[in-house]
Amino acid sequence: FIFLFSLQNNSIKTSKYNFFTFLPLNLFEQFQRIANAYFLFLLILQLIPQISSLAWFTTVVPLVLVLAVSGVKDAIDDFNRHKSDKHVNNRPVQVLINGMLKDEKWMNVQVGDIIKLENNNFVTADLLLLSSSEPHSLTYIETAELDGETNLKVKQALTVTAELGEDLQKLTEFNGAVKCEAPNNKLDKFTGTLTLQGEKYALDNEKMLLRGCTIRNTEWCFGLVIYAGPDTKLMQNSGKTTFKRTSIDRLMNVLVLVIFAFLALMCLILAIGNGIWEYDKGCYFQVYLPWAEGVNSASYSGFLMFWSYVIILNTVVPISLYVSVEIIRLGNSFYIDWDRKMYYPLNDTPAQARTTTLNEELGQIKYIFSDKTGTLTQNIMCFNKCSINGKSYGDVYDMSGQRIEINENTEKVDFSYNQLADPKFAFYDHSLVEAVKLSDVPTHRFFRLLSLCHTVMPEEKKEGNLVYQAQSPDEGALVTAARNFGFVFRARTPETITVVEMGETKIYKLLTILDFNNVRNLVFVAFLFLFLVVRSPEGDLTLYCKGADTILYELLHSSCDSLKEETTEHLNEFAGEGLRTLVVAYKNLDEDYFQDWIRRHHEASTALEGREDKLSELYEEIEKDLMLLGATAIEDKLQDGVPQTIETLAKANIKIWVLTGDKQETAVNIGYSCNLLNEDMEDVFIIEGSTSDDVLNELRNARKKMKPDSFLDSDEINIQFQKSSKNPNVIPDEQANGVYGLVITGHSLAYALEGNLELELVRTACMCKVVICCRVTPLQKAQVVELVKKYKKAVTLAIGDGANDVSMIKTAHIGVGISGQEGMQAVLSSDFSFAQFRYLQRLLLVHGRWSYIRMCKFLKYFFYKNFAFTLVHFWYGFFSGFSAQTVYDEWFITLYNLVYTSLPVLGMSLFDQDVDDRWSMLFPQLYVPGQQNVYFNKIMFVKCMLQGIYSSLILFFIPYGAMYNTMRSDGKAIADYQSFALMAQTCLLIVVSVQIGLDTSYWTVVNQFFIWGSLSVYFAITFTMYSDGMYLIFTASFPFVGTARNTLSQPNVWLAIFLSITLCVLPVVGFRFLKAQLKPTPSDKVLLKIKEAKKRPPPPSPKRRLRRTSTRRSGYAFSHQHGFGALIMSGRNMRPKSPFATTGTFSPNSDKHKHKGL
Repeated sequence: FIFLFSLQNNSIKTSKYNFFTFLPLNLFEQFQRIANAYFLFLLILQLIPQISSLAWFTTVVPLVLVLAVSGVKDAIDDFNRHKSDKHVNNRPVQVLINGMLKDEKWMNVQVGDIIKLENNNFVTADLLLLSSSEPHSLTYIETAELDGETNLKVKQALTVTAELGEDLQKLTEFNGAVKCEAPNNKLDKFTGTLTLQGEKYALDNEKMLLRGCTIRNTEWCFGLVIYAGPDTKLMQNSGKTTFKRTSIDRLMNVLVLVIFAFLALMCLILAIGNGIWEYDKGCYFQVYLPWAEGVNSASYSGFLMFWSYVIILNTVVPISLYVSVEIIRLGNSFYIDWDRKMYYPLNDTPAQARTTTLNEELGQIKYIFSDKTGTLTQNIMCFNKCSINGKSYGDVYDMSGQRIEINENTEKVDFSYNQLADPKFAFYDHSLVEAVKLSDVPTHRFFRLLSLCHTVMPEEKKEGNLVYQAQSPDEGALVTAARNFGFVFRARTPETITVVEMGETKIYKLLTILDFNNVRNLVFVAFLFLFLVVRSPEGDLTLYCKGADTILYELLHSSCDSLKEETTEHLNEFAGEGLRTLVVAYKNLDEDYFQDWIRRHHEASTALEGREDKLSELYEEIEKDLMLLGATAIEDKLQDGVPQTIETLAKANIKIWVLTGDKQETAVNIGYSCNLLNEDMEDVFIIEGSTSDDVLNELRNARKKMKPDSFLDSDEINIQFQKSSKNPNVIPDEQANGVYGLVITGHSLAYALEGNLELELVRTACMCKVVICCRVTPLQKAQVVELVKKYKKAVTLAIGDGANDVSMIKTAHIGVGISGQEGMQAVLSSDFSFAQFRYLQRLLLVHGRWSYIRMCKFLKYFFYKNFAFTLVHFWYGFFSGFSAQTVYDEWFITLYNLVYTSLPVLGMSLFDQDVDDRWSMLFPQLYVPGQQNVYFNKIMFVKCMLQGIYSSLILFFIPYGAMYNTMRSDGKAIADYQSFALMAQTCLLIVVSVQIGLDTSYWTVVNQFFIWGSLSVYFAITFTMYSDGMYLIFTASFPFVGTARNTLSQPNVWLAIFLSITLCVLPVVGFRFLKAQLKPTPSDKVLLKIKEAKKRPPPPSPKRRLRRTSTRRSGYAFSHQHGFGALIMSGRNMRPKSPFATTGTFSPNSDKHKHKGL
């Protein structure tokens, strides 16, 4: 075989590292954190004796610990990716080697191999279909992992290769040359040629089986590998694994730079002070304060002191900050893993935090990008209600005539009398079964239509065990309903359809199918009734049809007006419940007229000119004066709790965009049924332009309606455009004059994503409450997410369940995979995963919000306590000749962040919650501050800094003043450096402990233990280290002998400590109180409501089914391919006739079954 590109094997790789690259790549990623690079620089400084004022190991140990913890976590994450890659790469497949089929691993398959696939197998690579078990080498596939659709699609091999069949010898001898386009991400296009025995054959997408598809309803097929591994279209759409960082991480990088500048400024001031002091005063102290070796001037002394103070004051950015951040994130990740309320017992699937570095970002989500199929919906269609001859069926009423809510305890209709019934089908209105059993003519005609008017293919391998293969789930639901009510579609040939009607087998001759198209939105089927079990040799000619009411109503006979009004009322009710509706009608045809129509149809279909117009005229002619039968209502089953989840997330000011590969009609229907779209909206804009100019005009018209002022020169964004020739980096949020929705097709989206239109798209779309993008490719999904990330200062989340969602999951700030619907590709690429969409509200409103608040509290407190701790050294420099002498004992400096203050802040950061999970869900407005980044930002950092500076002044000058020329009660002096150091560090520790107590909202035993335990440990260690025994054993290491018992036994010392605590804490308490009273935030107001509500616990929220009062028809979405009717009529997709299709097996009117189900 000949190809125009380099050959690949079929192995895939989603991991980032291997054994050899892990260490360098991981260290490179970690040193992208400015703080890590800073501590490495600090370590180098500490190795220089002239300027080192602290031992080198005080920096090495924490730095290695941080790098090791992060490295181990990254290694575990990547190990899991390697495991998933190995699982996929080691799947077995049958490969034709030397005339024999041998089992090989997926990763060993190469371009040019011929492989055999069987029913329900995943397609191994991108294959050229050679032959299959089906007639004319057709192969049925499901493309759920590529485009989200579960309706079957048909692929057909070339005739020249179909002849190969499953003859291994012929397949081995098959020798041709394939030339095709280079690997690309276009799922719907393929161009190539096959040259065989001197003949050239065109290859297109209809002959390709793509990786990610599943073989359905096909016993076997053979394919030639065209693209393998990373070259497959699925992997080309997957995107790259990127290193995700939270907005707080990025902010901390900026703040660390600010702190470095502040540190440099302090060190510069102290170094200048040292130079001046040494020049002016130091010469008088040379006897007992000699300059260091090599220092010969005051200026050089100041230069060295600059670096000494860099080392001493480095605690303003302690490395323990990053250790603590990783521990907090890991702990909050475990909460997600352990949350039983996010566990799905049916699949035994718990929630999983697959990445432990993004937890707090979950509390800041502004945009959610969701897949539809398998994410919002179960993709299970259920026949829910119907209207027949003006009577509505499907609701259940009690004895008093009141409608009852259907639940799991409601009695189901008993279909046991029907041996061919589908046992999984459930219906609750017994009156419909009564009408069928009483041989009600309109009811029989209704279900007869449903059993005939479709393009479903039956499969019956065992008698009575019918399996329907429908191109559309809607069609399957309607045929299954007819089957259970006694009209069983049993078999079909190109000319006939076999139906078992109430126990009698009838064969209908199929004359023609007027196939569905996008303009007519109807399916018509013409039948000749041939009653094989009755005497009369005559048959009736009837046309049946089903379609959208908006079009079909125009084709009804005038005699149906009154019935049309009644049916319309029922349609409104069905639409109000979010059901997908469909109108059915029929027409008796005259034999002579129909024969003449068939003749003219044949002439039109073979015309060389104006063929489409002539056929349309003929269709319009026959599609008139129809008799209305009724309407069907199908429920596209949403996942449990989807409408409620969307409603709750909307209250949290989160915008939801649905990105789906499904058709526009289907996507819009789901939009209405899950409360994304509703009739209260001012308008829902449809963007479906076929040119760049059309799309631009549609987008501008939509924006003009939503915000006319946005076209004025005085508009803020327009002013930005005028000032800069380049596009603005961030577009501020714009408020529309109402609530709007926007629907855009994939074709139009391709134009809108171009450079000159993307700004118009993002401005218009972001003004809408809801955006639905339909018929989009996986790559377009990622492009939409990237567009919002680019122009909006907002955190994005993408959620999906299939391989077609992988690219957007990787692109968004947070990627969430739904497990168990369309394979595991989405989960393997995600940051978080669970089994049901409804768990998303708990992930965001509870875990995300708690994680964000905890992280913000932690950072504010951590920066405060370290500014307060470090700046005392700064003030002390002015009283110590700027000599880089530390205020505190060296052991206190070492243990301050590692022991004394680490556990209390970790306790708060792991257990704190302002409100519990129930209130978080009941008041989604509490989520809004996270989106606005209110709790920790640059302003909050400056406040922490100022509070730290203020506290450091108190913590230095109060002990200094208290100790200055002070005597003990026995007349002995305690105004020494060691007593001052002990008093200052004791004041500091108690102040920061009180501060964390003020910051804690939710007290637990653990919090109490950590705070009181840390203080106890401090005093225990202090009295131990300052004891006579420790001094005698380690004289050089513990010089503060007796200081603790001498100093802390004095009342004036404790009075000074109390004064320091009061002066540090009182302004904070006063500010918080006045702010809450005089200028409360929206969050403060909600918290006040919760406090009031706690006094009277709220009643349990009613379990109600969300019902819309809409009058819009949620129309039936035809999902089968255009031309499928012609395929059925041609017989090319027909299997040998089922041996069970010609015999009836039950009769509901027999004595045995007569009263069952009534």
